[in-house]
Amino acid sequence: MTTPTATATAPETAADSGAQPLAPVFDRLEEAANATPEPVDTATGAVTATEGIREVAAQNETAGTVVEAIDAVALTLGDHRISLLDVLVVIGIIGGVLLFAWGFGKVVRRGIRKFSGFDATQQLLAEKLVTIVVWAVAFLIGIDLLGIDLTALAVFSGAFGLAIGFGLQKTFGNLIAGIILLMDRSIKPGDVIAVTDQAGKESFGQIRKIGIRAVSVTTRDQREYLIPNENLMINQVENWSYSSKNVRMQVPVGVSYGCDIGVAEKLMLQAAKDCPRVLDIPPPTVWLDGYGDSSVNFVIQCWIKDPEDGVGNVRSQVLKNLWWLLKENDIEIPFPQRDLNLRGNEQFDQLIAAVAQRIDTTGKEP
Repeated sequence: MTTPTATATAPETAADSGAQPLAPVFDRLEEAANATPEPVDTATGAVTATEGIREVAAQNETAGTVVEAIDAVALTLGDHRISLLDVLVVIGIIGGVLLFAWGFGKVVRRGIRKFSGFDATQQLLAEKLVTIVVWAVAFLIGIDLLGIDLTALAVFSGAFGLAIGFGLQKTFGNLIAGIILLMDRSIKPGDVIAVTDQAGKESFGQIRKIGIRAVSVTTRDQREYLIPNENLMINQVENWSYSSKNVRMQVPVGVSYGCDIGVAEKLMLQAAKDCPRVLDIPPPTVWLDGYGDSSVNFVIQCWIKDPEDGVGNVRSQVLKNLWWLLKENDIEIPFPQRDLNLRGNEQFDQLIAAVAQRIDTTGKEP
């Protein structure tokens, strides 16, 4: 009888020994279920800053009174209370961040301008990149100080993306285009490019500034064109000073058929050389362009290195010099003339006779 009893108690002992290791696990689960959750601090950065101001002001009776008076002016919206002190703190944080971004960006840009290792284009590109980085950092700092949870804005990220895709597409396109133009140095401040106005008239202008959205081009008559950066990148642009500022000008001139064209050519070259802005190297040249109705047509080819100062005034000076040289050497400057030859016929003879008779009859009248 003793043997079955021993056999029956053996499984119970084994079961108890197997349950022993699981007991601590169940105890921990029971404690976690019965534990009281700790309060989570949901105070935003602005609220934390407000509490700090209250604590500091409490150390001084006058300051504490002023802070309490400002904090007493409040607006309650449901469970939220917004006091005047909270509004002033938010405005102060935003103003401080903007002031920091503006001041720090200005200091960095001034340092870039003093750095002699960059040319004008590289300086402008560095300034734009630094400005973008500074304002991006300032935005993130402002978000952190205000305690705004970026995950709360996830709902609006889709709408914001659509706004960029539709409303701000051109703005971002012009921004990227301006950075690309500065990086490949195809367009840079100081370059002289040809521009076309709304009437289709082409003129030239100098690039004054490459902005975030557009390039400012000023013509000789002080008209300022704002050309979108994207247009300069995707369209053909005539840049007079891309690799060199030397520009060749053409001055058309006509002389009479009876003059000595050898002497006329020498006078044309002398008129171009006497102009201060015309370069000696490459030297001016004269080409015979063709035989016109009233004149032998020449073209004076001359070079200048400062197209931003204008080309029309150089052409005018060359023509003035040539005028006096041609006068001194008795070379005629032709102008259009027509010789009228009347061929005789019966109808024309009758008309002449009738006119003569009428004149005689009128002359005989008293």
